[in-house]
Amino acid sequence: MNQVDIKQIKEINSVVSATEYLYSQIPPSPTLQKALDYSITAHENQFRKSGEPYVVHPILVASIVSSITNDESMAIAALLHDVVEDTIISIEEVKELFGADVAHLVEGLTKIDTIRDAELISSNSNEKLVVSALSFRKMLLASIKDVRVLVVKLCDRLHNMLTLDSLAPHKQERIAEETLVVYAPIAHRLGISFLKNLLEDLSFSYLFKEEKEQIDTFLENHYHAIEMRLNEFREAIHKILVQNGFVEDDFEILSRVKHKYSIYLKMQRKGVGIEEILDLLALRVLTDDPVKCYNILGLIHLHFQPLSSRFKDYIAVPKDNGYKTIHTTVFYKTAIFEVQIRTYDMHQTAELGVAAHWKYKSGGNDNVKLDWLHNLGYQNESVEDFYDLIKNDLYSEDISVFSPKGEVFTLPRGAVVLDFAYAVHTHVGNHAKAALVNKVKTSLINELHNGDIVKIELDENTITRCSWLDAVKTSKAKTNIRYNCNARVREIDAKSSINIVATAMNESPLKVEEWLDKNNCDKRASVATDIEHFKDVLHRYMSQIGESNRLKGFLSRHMLKLKLYSLRGLEIFSTSSVSDIVFDYCCHPKNGDEVMAFLEKGKAHVHHKMCSSAAKKLDAKEPMVFVRWEKLKIYNYDMIVSLQSGVGTLAEFLNFLAKLKIDINQIELGKNKSESTRYCEIGFESKEADINALRAKIEQKIKVIHFIRTDDAYR
Repeated sequence: MNQVDIKQIKEINSVVSATEYLYSQIPPSPTLQKALDYSITAHENQFRKSGEPYVVHPILVASIVSSITNDESMAIAALLHDVVEDTIISIEEVKELFGADVAHLVEGLTKIDTIRDAELISSNSNEKLVVSALSFRKMLLASIKDVRVLVVKLCDRLHNMLTLDSLAPHKQERIAEETLVVYAPIAHRLGISFLKNLLEDLSFSYLFKEEKEQIDTFLENHYHAIEMRLNEFREAIHKILVQNGFVEDDFEILSRVKHKYSIYLKMQRKGVGIEEILDLLALRVLTDDPVKCYNILGLIHLHFQPLSSRFKDYIAVPKDNGYKTIHTTVFYKTAIFEVQIRTYDMHQTAELGVAAHWKYKSGGNDNVKLDWLHNLGYQNESVEDFYDLIKNDLYSEDISVFSPKGEVFTLPRGAVVLDFAYAVHTHVGNHAKAALVNKVKTSLINELHNGDIVKIELDENTITRCSWLDAVKTSKAKTNIRYNCNARVREIDAKSSINIVATAMNESPLKVEEWLDKNNCDKRASVATDIEHFKDVLHRYMSQIGESNRLKGFLSRHMLKLKLYSLRGLEIFSTSSVSDIVFDYCCHPKNGDEVMAFLEKGKAHVHHKMCSSAAKKLDAKEPMVFVRWEKLKIYNYDMIVSLQSGVGTLAEFLNFLAKLKIDINQIELGKNKSESTRYCEIGFESKEADINALRAKIEQKIKVIHFIRTDDAYR
């Protein structure tokens, strides 16, 4: 793979220098020269916003394409990708001059631009951005039949991002947002990591200028320290490998600092500062044989303490796009380094993804299919659902599952039977009651595997399964389950509200329902969930009683006092005395569940809102009270500390944590070659929300290497 010189590309503004750069990436040929001359002629007297001749753009796109693959048809298509759209030249003329394969690629690229200009709107908000991206997704499904078209388009977008400075700020932001949401994920899905990283970092610089500046400042201020630590660790590994039989030609060690957008994402997801990013510093060891990869891994783990929770072997179990690399994280002195180990061939695949395996026949008949794009076919215009699609569908690896009739459905890896049901049709998902997988009866939340044949049995009625929301993987299944559950909960809350008010007022539920209907009480369902709304309804009800019956009004004002009872993690609001809370065993409600409570002999009997037994009580209009969970917040933390070796040291430290009212969930004591220190990883809970204050308290006792709030992590 040739190296894309980003700095050089940005400085090129003439046809001569652009041509020189093109031929540094791909050997010149008569056909390529013909296409170059044709493009120059076609774009004559056309200029970009920045002032340079327009043809510089397609030449540099062809250069970037050529850095990925030596496919001449792709390079020629890149040179000609704007001629049909921007000039009088027809696709038929391109086909006659350069062949059907090139014409096919140029036509695909032209369709992208045509639809994009027609459908994509200027993005001034996230919602507009998502609508734009949704349109782009529709276009992909409709027009992309050859993966090479996508790759050329990604290279086109990369050069546009490199020359974005010449556009107005609002256009810069719109294009950068579109790149981040649509193009970078596609590059990721194709496995072309260097393109993905470049597109993300370039978008980051326009969308999050302050955050990027902060990261840049940190890296600049710590440049020499970072460089020294990387060099020192690289030399340490080099020395170990040479001492254990490896010769200089057997391996190559590369070092890097995590790319900037990735740093930013990790800071946001983990709720930490840049100095707390574990894999900020990384080394990559390249060798020529998979067996040597494991030899290198063994030597690294023998000499440096590994962090076992961060070890992944993608050589033994490769990703579906062909990615193979061993990932491990180790301690070196007071720093933590990520180490990646792979062969040179694996490196090519990791950087180029699908492009590393292209071997096209003449005419392009061996095109790589984009089956994964069919997962993006579910149409939904909501912002949340689109982001779910990007997260769950575009970034996920795929499996193929079949209906009994042989219809194929592509689902993300980890999808369950119910995901398949919704993929067939929304009606099938809503009414699914049982399933056969490979002719064996199985649960609707059983995970599916590649090649499974699935048959769904239907019920006459819609089945609401709120507890299964986290079990399904596709956004279509999640969206429909969430919609059905929300509708069912609203229905239950509306009925509960009548019973709760009736119990509080010691009135008949029928009278209360009539009063609510007569007084047009909007948001009736929220009476069961919003305590202030509940109080307001009670106040209005008692006021009207007082107007019609002065004595009854007096009694209601003095006897019907709403009292708060805090029992077993729940808050009960009732005008009647509540002595205890009973969690009924029929539905096993747990903290955080949607619950309701029935008043029986002075006790509040708590049920899950979806409980069938509770549904019968609700329909029978049994007395009810307002219930909600107490807002007692517990925060989850993870830390790595440097522990001095010695008898009783760990016990003393744990006793110190106990005094801080820290509840330990897990502890891992690592072995270290140093006789004086050991590394200890501890997961714990605390009521302290201020991460900095808590860390400061712990650092009074011990040296803290790593400290994060795990409940702030992206889920």
